[in-house]
Amino acid sequence: MSAADDVLVEERGRVLVVTINRPKQKNAMTLAGSEIIAEAVDRLDGEASLAAAVLTGAGDDFCAGMDLKRFAAGERPALPGRGFGGMVQAPPSKPIIAAVEGWALGGGFELVLACDLVVAGESARLGVPEVKRGLVARGGGMIRLPQRLPRAVALELLLTGDPIDAVRAERLGLVNRVVADGGALGAALELAGRIADNAPLAVACAKAVADAAPEWTQDEAWERQAAFSDPVFASEDAREGARAFSERRVPVWLGR
Repeated sequence: MSAADDVLVEERGRVLVVTINRPKQKNAMTLAGSEIIAEAVDRLDGEASLAAAVLTGAGDDFCAGMDLKRFAAGERPALPGRGFGGMVQAPPSKPIIAAVEGWALGGGFELVLACDLVVAGESARLGVPEVKRGLVARGGGMIRLPQRLPRAVALELLLTGDPIDAVRAERLGLVNRVVADGGALGAALELAGRIADNAPLAVACAKAVADAAPEWTQDEAWERQAAFSDPVFASEDAREGARAFSERRVPVWLGR
């Protein structure tokens, strides 16, 4: 298998499916794989026909982080301005869903944290074991885990390096839904399809505001939100949505 096959990218309707494709190495990330994911992120955001993406792993695991053998030889599977996997520092503006089976460790877990929604098989395990190897979770783990989990739980994961199971992750709000093993991709595609059915301007606005709002003060939040939401309410899609509702038909979105 060539380096070009480290990550596979395919369209399924309006959903871009990105598959880390090194199952014999538990989908450990390579520099070539990071470059392909970065290209896929740009494609997702650049093509109007695409509404969402699903990131998954081939075989039994999502991603075991960076390839430590290659790391020891000097390879770093990160890109300037984009970080590990070509994505942790610069996720797409359009929604992306992680479909997790088996292990999501280190940078693999940080890729999950960079996604908007997470579907996991019931046997999935997620963790940042870097401290066990003299490293730290600098691909977003130390930043995003305290934002997504109670501080004590985040520190438990970061300081012990021990993984969390999918059921507990769902209970804590880190995972959207847990499905039977082998069903994560199908469930993620169903969820992505439901997103793709909605008005693209409205979806983009909702994600952009949700991402930006934590940095806004209470006093400025409503004004800052208006800059995103006013164009949506003035759009042709807003009028089409109202017409389709009154006419009891499926709306035809124009993205303007």
